[in-house]
Amino acid sequence: MSELPARPLCLIRGGGDLATGVAWRLSRSGFPVIVTELAEPLAVRRTVSLSSAVDDGAVDIEGLVGRLAPSYDEAVEVAAGGAVAVLVSADLPGGETPGDRASVVIDARLAKRNIDTSPDDAELVIALGPGFEVGQDCHVVVETKRGSRLGRALWIGSAAPNTGVPGIVDGWGSERVLRAPVEGQVHWNCAIGEGVKEHQVLGRVSDSDVLAPFDGLVRGLIRDGQVVPAEYKIGDVDPRLDATYDQISDKALAIGGGVLEAVLTWQNRMVIERDNRTREH
Repeated sequence: MSELPARPLCLIRGGGDLATGVAWRLSRSGFPVIVTELAEPLAVRRTVSLSSAVDDGAVDIEGLVGRLAPSYDEAVEVAAGGAVAVLVSADLPGGETPGDRASVVIDARLAKRNIDTSPDDAELVIALGPGFEVGQDCHVVVETKRGSRLGRALWIGSAAPNTGVPGIVDGWGSERVLRAPVEGQVHWNCAIGEGVKEHQVLGRVSDSDVLAPFDGLVRGLIRDGQVVPAEYKIGDVDPRLDATYDQISDKALAIGGGVLEAVLTWQNRMVIERDNRTREH
C-alpha cells in the first residue's frame, strides 16, 4: 500500500483540559494543530488547558507549547512550526469558518449538545462526547464517559448520554465540583494546587462565599474576574492530596488517543481508495 499522505492540519474547537489531551496526542504524532477559543476562556483546569494562552500569550503543558496567534494566517504558521496555535474564535476572517483551511475539525467544546457542527465543516469532522450523532452531526464521535468505552472512536451511533454526575473519586462525586452560588463575578482566595480544609472560604461570587466541600486539593479554578451565571461550574476540588493538578489527565489522553485513531483510520482509508482508483485505471 502507498504511504500515508502528509499530516493534515487539525483544528480543535475548544481549548479546555480534554481538548488539550487531544492536541497533545495529535501534535506529538506530527500533526499541525490549531485550537480556537473564546476571548474569555471558561476552562477550570487552567494549568493543563491550552486556552490559558489567550490570557498568558503562551503556555507550556508537559512540553506541549501553545502560542496565541493574532490571525488565522499566523496560526497556520505557528502550527506548521510545531507549536499548537491558539486563536480566538472572533479573530477568524469574516465569512470564514473553522474548517475552511483545515482537513480535520474536532468539536471539543463539551457542550453536551451540537451547537453548530456539521459533517460539511471539513473532510473529517470529529465530535467529543454526547449530543452528536454520526452521519447527522459529524463523521466520528469519541466516547468521553469513563468506563470500558472511554476513548473509543465510534463510526456509527453516538456516545453515552450525559448523566450530569461526575465520576466518583475516593467516595466523592458531584461534591467535587464547585458551582457558583449566585450570578456574578468570581474572585478567588486560593490557587490551583493549594491544599484546602472543609468549609474553608475559597473565594466569592458577587457577595456569596464559595466553600471547600471537604479536605482536599484545588485542581481547577475558572479565571479570576469571570462573570458567570448561578450554578455554573467554577472549580474542582480533589479529595486526594497527592492528586496531579499540572499534568494532562488519563481521561484526556484516552480521548486524545481515540481522536488520533480516527484521524489515522481516515487517512488509511483515503490511501486505500486512492490505490484502488489507480489500479482501476
